Amino acid sequence: MKLSLDDFSAARKRLFPYIRKTPLMDITLDNGQEVVLKLENLQLSGSFKIRGALNTVLGLEKAALEKGLVTASGGNHGMGVAVAGQLTKTPTTIYLPENTPASKVEKLQKYATNVIVSGPVWDDANALALKAAEEEGMTYVHPFADRSVIEGQGTIALEILEAAPSLDILMVAIGGGGLISGIASAAKLLNPNIRIIGIEAEGAPTLYESCRAKELITLQKIDTRAGTLAPRRSAESNLQIISDKVEDIILVSDADMEAASHWLWQSAGIATELSAAAAIGALRSGKFKPKASDKVGVVICGAGYDGF
Repeated sequence: MKLSLDDFSAARKRLFPYIRKTPLMDITLDNGQEVVLKLENLQLSGSFKIRGALNTVLGLEKAALEKGLVTASGGNHGMGVAVAGQLTKTPTTIYLPENTPASKVEKLQKYATNVIVSGPVWDDANALALKAAEEEGMTYVHPFADRSVIEGQGTIALEILEAAPSLDILMVAIGGGGLISGIASAAKLLNPNIRIIGIEAEGAPTLYESCRAKELITLQKIDTRAGTLAPRRSAESNLQIISDKVEDIILVSDADMEAASHWLWQSAGIATELSAAAAIGALRSGKFKPKASDKVGVVICGAGYDGF
């Protein structure tokens, strides 16, 4: 997938009237590491996902919108699609896996037309969403393996590097890979020397294992409470971008993420779900150690209260 700076700039212009330009925040961790946080937990819908979902929906023809939208999500993408549906007055059906926190299910039920909880993990819920799209004629909105989704997520990098152009490292949590695909692609266009570090859950190392194998791997099982980081399989388009543009993928435990989420709340008043604390977990646990001279940016990708 070849993406240009013009593609990301066009997505930013398209999204500008609808979404928030979230702030950056300087913070010093308890181990002394200085970090610049991009607070996408303050984004419309509660996470970065509105960027990709809305960029996709705004590009759809009227006939596709009239069919209604359907997707599968660990919660955040579903909220993005549901809010995009409200903004465009389009009905939405969201399939959620059974490991979705009850708080996210309840929140989605206030925004989406129809919420269905079925299947142990995202891949199972996604199979049901694809079946519904085929049988009922709805328009399926992919959470990560779609060009317009990747372009929307990449607008985050434009905002970060506009405000903090001297960053050496950007740390990004990985679920299906749409967020890091967009950020890595856009950031490398702006600064080819910037290092992109991905963070995955130890219990769902989907892209870590795929990059090691140099082919898509389907995990046999998922063992993490960070449901938004837990697809059993990614997609070829995301693997290609990540293999080419991401320098390393670090694995963190649920305990690392929970401790980081708790620390962010206690020390900075930032309420995050486990996945959004993954990069802070990698830094605080020492699983990723930047050089002392490195300027580090971290995307806080979603709101929640999993760690406290």
